[in-house]
Amino acid sequence: MTTSHADAHPQFAAALQDLGLDVEIRRFPDETRTARQAAEAIGCEVAEIVKSLIFAADGVPVLVLMDGASRVDVERVRQELGAEKVTRADAKAVRETTGYAIGGVPPFGHRTRTRVLADRGILDHTVVWAAAGNPHTVFAMDPKTLVAHAGGALVDVRELSA
Repeated sequence: MTTSHADAHPQFAAALQDLGLDVEIRRFPDETRTARQAAEAIGCEVAEIVKSLIFAADGVPVLVLMDGASRVDVERVRQELGAEKVTRADAKAVRETTGYAIGGVPPFGHRTRTRVLADRGILDHTVVWAAAGNPHTVFAMDPKTLVAHAGGALVDVRELSA
């Protein structure tokens, strides 16, 4: 594992600089593409990972920030947005919207400005971890600061347990 802003995706490193943020970027030799892989590499709980997921609401991209142990309830997202239809964005749409590949999408520093919904569950932790622009890098931040930099609205969009 290494730690340097140089390890972050250049677009994300530029966003950190623009925001005046000095965060530690951790780079791992193996991919941390899934929340479980990231948690194992970091040594934290899966719920402390923040997934940055792109959906399409009536064809318009929207970013949903969700803790790594939970799933997004697409119907709740649809209701929150007042949309007719919400679907998971494909890999091409994710890259076009964010500038990053699936598995490395950070919560902010995207190519385009998108609406952001942050599930309240991520506030249950003192520190959360998120991708730093590629599947090998992560960074830590307190969840309120992360949501603020992402421009997220706090909502309840996690799938409820049966």
